[in-house]
Parts: sequence; C-alpha cells; structure tokens
Amino acid sequence: MSSFNVWGVAVQTWKHSSLLVIISCVAAIGGLLFGYDTGVISGAILFIKKDFILSTGLEEFIISVTPLGALIGALIGGRLSDHFGRKKVVLLSSLIFVLSAIGLSTALSPGWIVFWRSIVGFAIGITSATVPLYIAELSPRSIRGALVSFNQLFITIGIFVAYIAGAFFAKTSGWRPMFALASIPAALQFLIMLFFPESPRWLIKKGEKEKALAILCRFRKTKKDAQLEVNHIQERLNHSPGSWRHLFSARIRPALWAGIGLTIIQQVTGINTIIYYAPTIFQFAGFTSATSAIYASLWIGLINMLMTCVAIWLIDKVGRKPLLMIGLSGMVLSLLILGFAFFMQNFLGQSETQVGWISILMLICYIAFFAFSLGPIAWLINSEIYPLYVRGRGVGVATCVNWGANFIVAQTFLNLVHWLSISGAFWLYAILGLFSLYFIKRKIPETKNKSLEEIEEFLKKGQASTL
Repeated sequence: MSSFNVWGVAVQTWKHSSLLVIISCVAAIGGLLFGYDTGVISGAILFIKKDFILSTGLEEFIISVTPLGALIGALIGGRLSDHFGRKKVVLLSSLIFVLSAIGLSTALSPGWIVFWRSIVGFAIGITSATVPLYIAELSPRSIRGALVSFNQLFITIGIFVAYIAGAFFAKTSGWRPMFALASIPAALQFLIMLFFPESPRWLIKKGEKEKALAILCRFRKTKKDAQLEVNHIQERLNHSPGSWRHLFSARIRPALWAGIGLTIIQQVTGINTIIYYAPTIFQFAGFTSATSAIYASLWIGLINMLMTCVAIWLIDKVGRKPLLMIGLSGMVLSLLILGFAFFMQNFLGQSETQVGWISILMLICYIAFFAFSLGPIAWLINSEIYPLYVRGRGVGVATCVNWGANFIVAQTFLNLVHWLSISGAFWLYAILGLFSLYFIKRKIPETKNKSLEEIEEFLKKGQASTL
C-alpha cells in the first residue's frame, strides 16, 4: 500500500473515531447527570437537614429514595429501549432530568424533596440502562470498551462537579441552586441528541436494514466493513421478539447471573457509601464543619475522575477481567486499613488529626482502585454479554438489581455504623469484597476484542464463562 493510501486510511479512521467519540460524549451526558444527581446530595443533605430538622431515618430515605426510583427506571428503561429504540429513551430521560431539577430546586417540604428525588432516580435508572447499550451498539469492537467507558467517566465528572457545587454553595447553605444546575446539561443533551442516529443493531432487529447500513457506513472504515457487520448481525439475529422467558432460559442464564452478580458486587463493596456519605465520613474522622468535610470530599471526586481516564486507556489493552481482579483487591485492602484507622480512633484513642489524614488517603486509594475496575467494567460487560433480541431486557434487569443493592447499602449505612461502629461497617464491605473476588474469577467472562455477535455465539454454545 502506498504512503498516500496509508495516510488516507488513517484520516478516515480518525474521522470515524472522532465522530463516535463526540456521539459517545453527548450520550454520556446522561452519565454526567447520573453522577451529579447522586453526588450532589452528599453536600446538600448537610443543609437540608438544618432547614427541615430531619430525623436520621428521613435523612437516609431522602438519600436512598433515588436508587429506589432508579431501580424502577432501569427495569422499565430496558424494556422501553427494546421497543422504542435506544435514542428515544435517552431523549426521554433528558426531559425527566430537566423537570426533576426544577422540582427539587423549588421543593417546599421534605415530602416534595422525596418525591422529586424519586423522579430523578427514575431518570437515572433509564439512562444507566440505556446509554451504555446505545454506545456499545454503535462502536467497533476495537474501541468499544473505551467508548462505553466514557459513560463512567462522565459519571465521575458529574460527581466531581457535584462536590464543587457543594463547596461553592456551602458558605450560603444554598442547596436549591445545587439541584437547579442539573437542568442545564440535561437540556443540552436533549437538543443535541435529536441530530444523532439510532442504534444500527436495534434498526436491524426492527427490519430496517438499509437505515442500519447507512449509519454503519459513517462509522466504519469502508462500506464493505459496514456490510459485513450488517450480515454478521443478521446471521445471528433471533427474529423472535424476545421475552422474559428467553432472558431466563438456560442458554442465556449464565450471562444474566454474571451481569447481575457484577452489578451487585459494584454496590455491596461500599462505593455509594463513599459517594453519598463522603462529607459525613470525614466528619466522623474529625473534619467537624460541613465546609471542611465538603472540601475534603473534592479529592474523592477528582481521583475518581482521573482514574476513570486510566480505565479508558487500559480497558481495550489489558482486558476487563484482569482490571477487575486488581481493582477489587486494592479496594478490599483500602477498606481494611480504613476500618483499622477508625478502630484506632474509637477504641484506642488515636488523635482525630491522624485518623482524618489516614481516612482521606484510604478513601482516595479505594476510589482509585474502583474507578479503573468495577466502576466502568460492570456497565461495560453488561452492555456486551446479552443477545440482541433480549439485550435491553438483560441490561435493564442487571441495572435494576444494581440499584436495588444501591438502595439497601445507602439505606443501611448509618444503621451499620450504629450497630457495628464505622470500622465494623468498612470491614463488612471488605469481607464482601473477598467473596466477590472469587465470583469474578469463576463467573465473569473476558470480552476484549470480540464483537457483540461473537460473544452471542459463545453464549449459544454455553461457553459464557470461558469467553
């Protein structure tokens, strides 16, 4: 091949990839809203409970009602995306985010805060089930892991921005503008997504082969590559509409249990106790003022965001499973040390200053290990392992279970601290992490450098655990 042709191919590859990056980033604004709306409550709750004099139970419920709403949204969102298309469901979630942001910023009682937090949770559930699916179905296998991980990167950006907003409005106790800010990216996503294509795989499933081919021609190196991919999808497409019975059939069940197991692990190892309660944890560690606790939490958000960039760089090179094993091992070690630091404070009389700095360091380590492993990979694998005809349902069920586990963890954290002490709570998450390592080693497939249809073919042969 001449140097001119090589350069031409390189330019074409860059054009296709850059357009996919833009689409992935705009779709991942749903992830940013997911992150912002889950992260902003950690700062806002410190001021809401002063304005409304909340009990511990009501404080926990205001925080945990969002994952409860997300549980319902994920289950419905998966079904809606199978029926109406991935793009339309992303647009729907954008509108709900706008309405809920306005509702939260104008709430006049704890009851209205609970209501609108449940609605924003519903939107988060929809977007968490649909956005990774939309990006995965547009992406070529060679960069699918990185592009789908943009969703997780934007989640971390949203969390970091939420912490910044908390710090910015801390001096005025302004929790209302913290919520109102979410309406801006939601409205932008809706307007820009109107001009983006539908998932080509969903179009083929609906019999619109020519539209799918036209879309793939824009995102693959040549028309021949696009045509081969269309043929590959059609060869493996089960033309039955797909049902819950299909999803729970013996052939798909290993993939479903792997996906559900991974989303449960993502929660029961404690991530959202850190995201939701970071300022509260820092107050336990000696940062007594709300402002200092919120500023300490900024480090959590920053490291979460930066280490997710590392995941995007590594995920298609190293593979999904090695990163999961390394990351979860680091999380377990960080939790053990964090628990020991609080044990020294509560039972051995260690100074709050020392415990405060150890807690910051260990929480940063924990977040760093999570961010390049369980954070992006749980969503990525779930977007890859289900056959096309039940993919929306599969992702919806796994995401629904994820939010159910999220609700339980968020709802029980303060009570666990009361029953077991804060050190005991972190040690419990570490023990669950050890069991999770065994599950990942035995049950989670490696999907690096395989097309979605090749993964489906392995599933058809009952080889889900050996992909």
